[in-house]
Amino acid sequence: MLWTITGFAMDPTMEGFELRDAYHEELDGLSDRLVEMTRLVRSAMARATTALLDADLRLAEEVISSDEQVNKIDLEIEQVVFDLMARQQPVAGDLRTVVTALRMSGDLERMGDLAVHIAKTARRRHPESAIPPELQATVLEMGQIAERMIAKAGSVIASQDVELGLELDADDDAMDRLHRKLFDQLLSPGWKYGVEPAVDITLAGRFFERYADHAVHVAEDVVYLVTGHRPEEILDKP
Repeated sequence: MLWTITGFAMDPTMEGFELRDAYHEELDGLSDRLVEMTRLVRSAMARATTALLDADLRLAEEVISSDEQVNKIDLEIEQVVFDLMARQQPVAGDLRTVVTALRMSGDLERMGDLAVHIAKTARRRHPESAIPPELQATVLEMGQIAERMIAKAGSVIASQDVELGLELDADDDAMDRLHRKLFDQLLSPGWKYGVEPAVDITLAGRFFERYADHAVHVAEDVVYLVTGHRPEEILDKP
């Protein structure tokens, strides 16, 4: 006779329970890998922002080279998910876990890429700073919001805190306001730095804005994992 435990069929034997424990360890390992990815992409964004503002070539090169760590974990998660789906055929909550893990891994890998894009902008403009003095405070704040959002996303993954996950949408609104402010400054009659710096700053602003969007996606996936509902469905409830 077979019965279902945590979403897949098990033999009523000690070996079956050992397999179940190994299965749970692999699921927990996905969460641990995702949290590690959040730490790596947070560090990358912090260093990329500093490199951009200070024209720090060493930091820029560090960000670019360390992206391989993020890519490596992303590939590991993909392999684990595909293996679990092939061997265990998870259903219900467990299926939601592995699918959302794959989605979150993709978002986090993209966040690492966006930090690399910012670092490459810093490298391209070296030895000058890519950001004129008038815009430094705005870009610094964008970097700080990006770091805060990914730190929250990591906490949401680790704790599965739905309320904290819902907070990231407000943080993203703050990033969007700064993004618009950056454009207002670039388009003002007083802009005096020419076309090439304007293009670099426009792209950098877009990289920060997209980084924040991906952090929101990660948190939204955790909310869905825990509740079975998307954040907009929860917030629209009376």
